[in-house]
Amino acid sequence: KETALKFHKDFQGKIALHCKVPVNNKEDMTLAYTPGVAEPCMEINKDYDKVYDYTSKGNWVAVVTNGTAVLGLGDIGAAAGLPVMEGKSVLFKAFAGVDAFPICLDTKDSKKIIETVKLME
Repeated sequence: KETALKFHKDFQGKIALHCKVPVNNKEDMTLAYTPGVAEPCMEINKDYDKVYDYTSKGNWVAVVTNGTAVLGLGDIGAAAGLPVMEGKSVLFKAFAGVDAFPICLDTKDSKKIIETVKLME
């Protein structure tokens, strides 16, 4: 028990976002953000499928829960389910190279959950 708690506390979670592109100078920043970012935005606006060429979208999944059926823990709530969702995200990355984002929704209303997931882009 103590080892598991220390592991999670020391790392403050199991996943992190990192940059795939260099951001070492002003030119890098203007390409990664504004004004350079406008170019892929305009291409995607013309052709939705370009989103897979110009962004990481093709390698993303959401690991969604409301915390009502977490492993063998049952209904522990959205916040308490986050460590499990982070763990699942680790498995996606470690074994499949997929970037998984844990999303914990604080609602038991299934219609709201479905609507929220459908709206994710």
